[in-house]
Amino acid sequence: MSLNTPPERIKLHRKSCVLEVSFNGQDYRLSAEYLRVYSPSAEVKGHGPGEEVLQLNKENVAITGIEPQGNYAIKLLYSDGHDSGIYSWSYLKELGENQQANWQDYLQRVEAHKQNAETEKEKAETTAVKWVDPS
Repeated sequence: MSLNTPPERIKLHRKSCVLEVSFNGQDYRLSAEYLRVYSPSAEVKGHGPGEEVLQLNKENVAITGIEPQGNYAIKLLYSDGHDSGIYSWSYLKELGENQQANWQDYLQRVEAHKQNAETEKEKAETTAVKWVDPS
């Protein structure tokens, strides 16, 4: 299969917020949340390595539309207003093939973010202050 070969089928399940895509008879069920947090947009991926932006609180996001992008990709429109990711056929296939590993990586990054936020909050609440003698 060529890298730019389109999927045999793309079906949006609006009620379950799942995009179903089929490549070479292999069906992938990709949740709107998964697709949103792995959007190929610069807003999510940044403009280079290390500039990625962790997407949080996307559990209830829905796909509100799909727009074809020539013969090579689709653009997904999301209920949170995000609409700048162009999902090439090869990227959609990659997301399907690596869904489990990608999702575990995402969950680990979210957990690390939460722990870091808690640590920062604790530091802010326990910051030493300089004693000023009132006399």
